[in-house]
Amino acid sequence: MKKLFVILVLLFAMNAYAQWQQCDGIYGGNVGVIAVSGNNIFAGTGNGVYLSSNNGTSWTQTALNNQVIHSLAVNGNNIFAGTSGSGVYLSTNNGQTWVQSGLYGQIVLSLAISGNIVFAGTHNFSTPGGVYLSTNNGQNWTQTALINKYIRSLAISGKYIFAGCIHYQGLYLSTNDGQTWVQQTALNGQNVHSIAINGNNVFAGTEGSGVWLSTNNGISWTQTALNNLYVECLAISGNYIFAGTNNYGFPVATTGVYVSTNNGQTWTQTTLNNKVIGDLAISENILFAGCSWDQGIYLSTNNGQNWSQSALNNISVSSLTASGNTIFAGTSGSGYYSTEPSSSGVYLSINNGTTWTQTALNNLSVRSLASSGNNIFAGTYGSGVYLSTNNGTTWTQTALNNKTVSSLAISGNNIFAGTYGSGVYLSTNNGTTWNQMALNNQDVRSLAISGNNIFAGCYYPGGVYLSTNNGTTWTQTALNNQDVFSLAISGNNIFAGTYYNGVYLSTNNGTSWTQTALNNKTIFSLAISGNNIFAGTDDYPDGPGGVYLSTNNGQTWTQKNQGWNGIPSVRALLITNNFIFAGTEGNSVWRRPLSELISIQNISTATPSEFSLSQNYPNPFNPVTNIRFDVPSVKQASLLVNLKVYDITGREVQTLVNESLKPGTYEVTFNGSKLNSGIYFYKMTAGNYSETRKMLMIK
Repeated sequence: MKKLFVILVLLFAMNAYAQWQQCDGIYGGNVGVIAVSGNNIFAGTGNGVYLSSNNGTSWTQTALNNQVIHSLAVNGNNIFAGTSGSGVYLSTNNGQTWVQSGLYGQIVLSLAISGNIVFAGTHNFSTPGGVYLSTNNGQNWTQTALINKYIRSLAISGKYIFAGCIHYQGLYLSTNDGQTWVQQTALNGQNVHSIAINGNNVFAGTEGSGVWLSTNNGISWTQTALNNLYVECLAISGNYIFAGTNNYGFPVATTGVYVSTNNGQTWTQTTLNNKVIGDLAISENILFAGCSWDQGIYLSTNNGQNWSQSALNNISVSSLTASGNTIFAGTSGSGYYSTEPSSSGVYLSINNGTTWTQTALNNLSVRSLASSGNNIFAGTYGSGVYLSTNNGTTWTQTALNNKTVSSLAISGNNIFAGTYGSGVYLSTNNGTTWNQMALNNQDVRSLAISGNNIFAGCYYPGGVYLSTNNGTTWTQTALNNQDVFSLAISGNNIFAGTYYNGVYLSTNNGTSWTQTALNNKTIFSLAISGNNIFAGTDDYPDGPGGVYLSTNNGQTWTQKNQGWNGIPSVRALLITNNFIFAGTEGNSVWRRPLSELISIQNISTATPSEFSLSQNYPNPFNPVTNIRFDVPSVKQASLLVNLKVYDITGREVQTLVNESLKPGTYEVTFNGSKLNSGIYFYKMTAGNYSETRKMLMIK
């Protein structure tokens, strides 16, 4: 037994456990900055820093996963990240860990490094900042003489330090590490968003005046042929100068990446057009372009002649639905670098989320989805409802074509659409015509139907409304002072997810409501499977977000957040094909087998006096048995509990529990239908507690 115990301990440390897994294939995100260090490429997004070590084939979110990243700089093993209001963060191990490194409260829009000196260009929300420097990797910062400026860009060449300003403050130069600065007269009044240096040539990208060139370290400047565009970023590789353009946040035909091979005398627009470019970076022969509008990262291996999208799963998914074995995901704008009207539309998966394909509805922000037979309806931001009858191969805009549609619900031939500010619309002919219902002046964020009852959850002034006659008339229920983002119904139980105040329950069609134990979260989504109620929560303001589960109508809730790369806001939940899918803000779609989440039952909330692991029953068993265990009160509000099953050789065969649990008595079911008869061991660990028991399966 001692030998077995050693094996169990080793396997416990080595084996992976049940957890959420990110689905691959819904590519995009909002990328504002890219930095390269050897084989590592770092991307700063509205949801932290991502890392690729294989030229963008795949990306991993680093531990800095809850900040808006404006700037990145790399010096050896040191990676600096400038954030929106949280100053500078530093990682010395490729993003595995980060520490806050000063300038807290500042928006750090630019970073640059010269030897041991790190320069940071800042502003402080509505007030100007300036340029700061650190000589000890951010432990201490000193403000240079350039103060009361909005610093957007920094670049260094030898002793020359250039600082580009916005708010029409032009370009400044220092030759003595920031002790003094001189304004570059030719660029007075310009917004300088980017600076790039190649030998004696200094290029400045401006807002509306294109690219300027100086060949004498800023003494004089000449406007290049790219002279009337908003140039957000610049990158140089040999004779190639690349300029990424913006259009005040909106993509048009002239936005994208331009290239010049003759120092700006002429420019050619590359095939990456109609994109808003946040940053450019070059790694060996690969050019990377980070985009906003949820377009993610594109790369070119031939100087911009051709482009392919990189596999960055950083897009937001706000809606999910299923039709048979096909799962649909609606993407939407979110995060600092996003603009809501446009996103990447609707994706579909025919293999339970293993891979995804973008449908023909590919350029709109999709707030809601609903399916009925072969009909898939998509509610969009500002463009109403679209319909597909062929799994997304084609889409048709319905007659409701100029509204933001946040919610959809279907009952027979009736399709209900909840809109922003215009209440509920009804179509009885698949969207050919729509009629506005009596609830006509509300922001309807959620809809749910049970028999003849239609419930509408509203945002500001809020509350839940009920109609019993297909929307002809509506009555406000007793939940009349909450903003309601989500609704779900199971039998007589109606659950409402609210803004900041958690989940409410009504058992009498809204005549009265009770706040459940999940009472201090914003609930974006709800899903029900049997007695199991899942709630998708926001990570703001107090975090964490993620998914919570209740098995007793909300009396108690348990976090189900194992495996996330930083616990995200969960905008949508869908249960289908024995999986639960979560659409997240800035992290695409994740999934988890439903059996991993609902096998554990909290059978008593009475506080046990000590940890205990009971003998399974029945024992022997074939092939299902139950295991009960106790969790006492500890100093922490909850404690990570692990319960795993091993075979006679010490090989782990199943993880039954791996989550933080509150005090109580729990029971979990083990199903050995796929295993052979024989002796098995189950082991529980929690803090310093560990216990192993033996069980026998006889088939």
